Amino acid sequence: MHMHDVARLFTTPLDAPAFAPTRYRFTDREYLNITYRTDPEALRRVVPEPLSVPEPLVRFEIMRMPDVTGLGDYTEAGQVVPVTYGGEPGEYNLAMYLDSVPAISSGRELSAYPKKAGKPRLFVDSDTLVGTLDYGSLRVATATMGYKHHPMDPDEARAEICVPTYMVKVVPGYDGRPRICELVRTQITDLTVKSAFRGPARLELFAHALAPLADLSVLEVVSASHILTDLTLSPAEVVHDYLTH
Repeated sequence: MHMHDVARLFTTPLDAPAFAPTRYRFTDREYLNITYRTDPEALRRVVPEPLSVPEPLVRFEIMRMPDVTGLGDYTEAGQVVPVTYGGEPGEYNLAMYLDSVPAISSGRELSAYPKKAGKPRLFVDSDTLVGTLDYGSLRVATATMGYKHHPMDPDEARAEICVPTYMVKVVPGYDGRPRICELVRTQITDLTVKSAFRGPARLELFAHALAPLADLSVLEVVSASHILTDLTLSPAEVVHDYLTH
């Protein structure tokens, strides 16, 4: 392999790339979102400056993605925190757990999604929408919502999904010090809402050393939504470089 050919490649292994070089289009991407109130001090410990936390809220989400260009079929779960940056409302993506190596690799390498391996599920159990997340063999989250109780305004659903999202990307150098340490911003703009509902919901989180969702304890469920969409992810842009500030 010539040296100039190596520089054209986008991921390793060189002869078996970890993910496809494409812009990812999601068909029938299904969300279960539960927003809840938590301890404000616990939030301050995990949300990095220069982001600000206006209210002690967290959104637990499970996303079922059965048809993704280049990535196939997988499910993802995680926690995001409503924040502001420069006066603009947004969300900070705290952690994501999913069952796809290509999606983990592409999310971390091409962007800054804080992805690690987990076993999420989203399914209908009789009259209940159920989302679960296991880390290894242990359950760390169980979410339930009444199935399609109240229609949700599509514009409200769009606003919930299309909020600006902030993430921290850290890449260490070979000496152990960070080579990249950045706050990035992305925002979904290409989205079609196919259905959207609200309903009663509950969320249980279970303590785990390496999947610490329960550190942001559930004090009160504020709202829940069940949204089906088609969408395309947008690229991320750097808004703050921690190595130069």
